[in-house]
Amino acid sequence: MDERFERFVGTYLNHVEGYDTSGYLRPTLLGFNEPFVEAVRSGFSRALADDAFGPAEYERLTDIEFPDKESLNAYLRAMCAYLFGGGPEQPMPPG
Repeated sequence: MDERFERFVGTYLNHVEGYDTSGYLRPTLLGFNEPFVEAVRSGFSRALADDAFGPAEYERLTDIEFPDKESLNAYLRAMCAYLFGGGPEQPMPPG
C-alpha cells in the first residue's frame, strides 16, 4: 500500500475520527495537493482489489474492527463513493 493512503486512513478514518461524519472529511481530502488525492484514490482501489488487504490490515491502520472482508469492502466502496463520487453521506464504520 502507498504510504500516503495509509497515512490518510490512519489519520482520518481511525477509531476517533472515523466516527465523525459531520462532513469535514471530503473537503479536508480535497484540500491536499492533487498527487496526494490521487494516491488516496488509487489506494482505495488497490485495497479493494487486494485479497491481502482485509480486516486485520485495516484494524492495524485504524484500530477499527470489521467482522469480515465483505463488510470492510462494502465500507471502503461507500467511502470511495463519498470521497470521490459525490456520495451524499460519509459512511459510518461498525460500532
